[in-house]
Parts: sequence; C-alpha cells; structure tokens
Amino acid sequence: MSGDHAAVTALKRSDLARLTGCNLETIRYYESVGLMPDPPRTASGHRRYGPAHVERLNFVMRARDLGFTMEEIRGLLSMVDRGSHTCAEVERRGRHHLDVVRAKIRDLQQIETVLAGTIARCTGSDTPDCPLLEVLSEGHGDPMAGKITAQ
Repeated sequence: MSGDHAAVTALKRSDLARLTGCNLETIRYYESVGLMPDPPRTASGHRRYGPAHVERLNFVMRARDLGFTMEEIRGLLSMVDRGSHTCAEVERRGRHHLDVVRAKIRDLQQIETVLAGTIARCTGSDTPDCPLLEVLSEGHGDPMAGKITAQ
C-alpha cells in the first residue's frame, strides 16, 4: 500500500492525464485559469502531482460533464477551498444550474420540433426548392421565424 501511495504522490502530468482520462492540454489550461493549483516541483523543476490534484481534476471534469461553466466551477471550488460552504449554499447553486439545464432542454426540444416538422416537409426530390433552406433563410429577428408546424 505504501508503494502505491508513493507512486500517487509523485505523478508527472502525463501520469495525471492517464489516471484521470484528462487531456494534457486541458490540464495545462485548467492550471493557467486557476482551476488547478500549481503543483510542487522537484529540485530539477519537474511538476509532481498528488492525490489532491487527482481529486480536484476529477471534480472539475465531473462538473464540466454536468454542464457547469468554468465560472460556476470556480465558485464551487472557492467555497470548498475556503471551507466556508454550507449544503444550502451549494444547493442554491445546484438548483440555479438545474434551472439553466432545463431551459436548455426546452430550447432543444423546440429546435427538434421545428427541424422535424421542416424536414418532414422536404420531398427529397431533385428540385432546388427545399423547406429547410427556406426556414434557414427566414429573418433571424422575426418572432415567427422558425415556428413551423408539421403538415
């Protein structure tokens, strides 16, 4: 067990990437924007990552998977880092994010309806007339643009 622990406390960036499934460039990016702390360095200047880095990177990646923005993740990590969070505060942030996700789902469902209805009107013939191109050509500022119903 102690051999495993020693290996985990002396991870190179490539080891961290392999262990977490995160791209090397993504790890560099997260470090540059402050989501990942700078790792300690060896006497020769090589970065060495430990269990806390693995845990934090997994947190960031999971939050990204759940659709949290970088700023939302930064806010959650800030609360965790300060140790000043309550479940109620985290829940408020989570509920807000859930509301945003649900709004996106509604938007995507509306897009699906418009696309399905429009594509259903396509004939698939060799004519240049195409309902989908007509919808795409409609004015963006027109409140009725894209409000197509299936016929």
